[in-house]
Amino acid sequence: MNVQLTLTFLILGATIFAFVTNKIRADLVAIVSLLAFVITDILTPTEALAGFSNSVVLMIAGLFVVGAGILRTGLAGMSGQLLLKWSGNSELKLFVLLLIIVGSVGAFMSNTGTVALMMPIVVSIAISMKVSPSKFLLPLSYVASLSGLMTLIASPTNLIVSQLLVDRGYSKLGFFEITPIGIVGMIAGIAYLVLVRNILLPKDQHRTQTNEGYKLSPKKIIKQYDLNNRLFKISVPEESSIIETSLAELKLPAKYTLCMMKIHRKSQEGINLLPMTYQEMAGPTSVIHAKDELYVQGEEADIRHFVDDYHLEMQGLVEGEADELVSKHLGIAEVLLTPNSSFINETVSSLGFREKYNLNIIGINRKGGYKLQDMVSHKLKFGDAILVQGAWDEILLLARETQDVVVVGQPKEHASVAAATGKAGIAGIIMLFMIMLMAFEIFPAVISVMIGAVLMILTGCLRNMEDAYSNMNFESIVLVAAMLPMATALEKTGGMAILSNGIIKVLGDYGPYGVLIGVYILTAVFGQFISNTATAVLFAPIAMSAAIAMEVNPTTFMIAVAVAASMAFATPIASPTNALVMTAGGYKFMDFVRIGIPLQIVMFIVMMITIPFFFPL
Repeated sequence: MNVQLTLTFLILGATIFAFVTNKIRADLVAIVSLLAFVITDILTPTEALAGFSNSVVLMIAGLFVVGAGILRTGLAGMSGQLLLKWSGNSELKLFVLLLIIVGSVGAFMSNTGTVALMMPIVVSIAISMKVSPSKFLLPLSYVASLSGLMTLIASPTNLIVSQLLVDRGYSKLGFFEITPIGIVGMIAGIAYLVLVRNILLPKDQHRTQTNEGYKLSPKKIIKQYDLNNRLFKISVPEESSIIETSLAELKLPAKYTLCMMKIHRKSQEGINLLPMTYQEMAGPTSVIHAKDELYVQGEEADIRHFVDDYHLEMQGLVEGEADELVSKHLGIAEVLLTPNSSFINETVSSLGFREKYNLNIIGINRKGGYKLQDMVSHKLKFGDAILVQGAWDEILLLARETQDVVVVGQPKEHASVAAATGKAGIAGIIMLFMIMLMAFEIFPAVISVMIGAVLMILTGCLRNMEDAYSNMNFESIVLVAAMLPMATALEKTGGMAILSNGIIKVLGDYGPYGVLIGVYILTAVFGQFISNTATAVLFAPIAMSAAIAMEVNPTTFMIAVAVAASMAFATPIASPTNALVMTAGGYKFMDFVRIGIPLQIVMFIVMMITIPFFFPL
């Protein structure tokens, strides 16, 4: 055994050990492993970095964007509610129905695409049921891998072995030729996951970070502060004395203990054939115009006093206050004072908060007591939380202010959700369009995904490019990209050939069935550490040569390689789908080992009966 081969196995062993111990982040382990291959001169820098330009990695990045669009627009939540309706109150029925849908979708697109598309829906369902998403995400990944056996295009491994058959003069696989095996595998896999879902699946709610940031949504804040029944709409007639007066001159908080939230007015631009209205955040420099609609918050008695003084018209209480306070452009957020805040012992009126940050203070939370009236005279104390309202961009700017205040929750997340509200239909059309492009192979899969991602941004399903980048899970992306070159190292040093030739030599005396078992096991084992595509590329020629040498049906051996390469259950690096759910579900390396190895054994037994039945030796 040469030095480079020894070093390759040492690096591989150290990488696996680091993954198992879980002391260092998985993406850092993968990068260190990659650097080790370069430093030991096993891989060139170009070979080592090839994974970062791999189409699978770029596709994963694009699918994060598509998945974010599905989540932001509410399409995921709507789909989840539909599934919940179909399943009634049965968690078992929901679990099975969800996995069947995943398997059906995965029959016509890649397993990575399936997981990325379904993950937001699964997370929404878990949050609705108040259970940990980790109970659903790992089964989602496993069934997506099994769905690769449903059709020819469902997995690259199927296409690889089919092309090799053609290259060697045999008939290629038909579109649904492998489907019977896929159906058997799907039934066996779902049955296993149903049996073990309450035994082996992680239940530790705090380990998943997927539902963080949803606890202080704007609608929950509105309910918490009891802001309902306090927002009134007022119209400004042409004869009102308030016209051409600025809010700074009106001094509404001091004089009437009121807060003007926003102004609706007709656009004066262009030819006014179709009257256009827009909303403006109410600020100190805002000037009242005739026919404006003013949204003012406060007690009804104070509102009527203001209306009478300026000859305004009371339109009444606004229904659905949450929808009026939170929109594409406007939002609310809770802000905590820091221990050294300059706001402490200052009154709201003396802060000049609206002038400085262009935001309204509409409530104060002091030790669980909510102050909504006469706020201007209250002195702020450490421990107070203040409720602010205004443009999302201004709230995000305030979130960067760390000296005086800390914005609670995730305003960027809520701003993105608000911006995409009402566009679930558009997101659904984009998703279906992308799936069609992939199913009919109009473009390479990575291009189809990129088209979907770009459309999500252009149509406003995502707020902007920053929103798109912030939704990419770079830990998963780097992990996959850094691990892909490991297959190149194993191939270059001859490690793969030594192992494969050895198993054929050992099992050759047991006949074709014994060699078939050996090929399956070896493919499945190496498939836990390198991509299924790389595994199929490396083992398909070996299996083909073994079948020809023994004068048996090579299609049987090709199917065995395709199936075994798809059984990526026992490690988080076995498949990009496992890497995707690992961080989203808060899983550890040993979770995959505990759940995946028994499933590997079950599927091995099932497939060693099923494959020769449908494709006799």
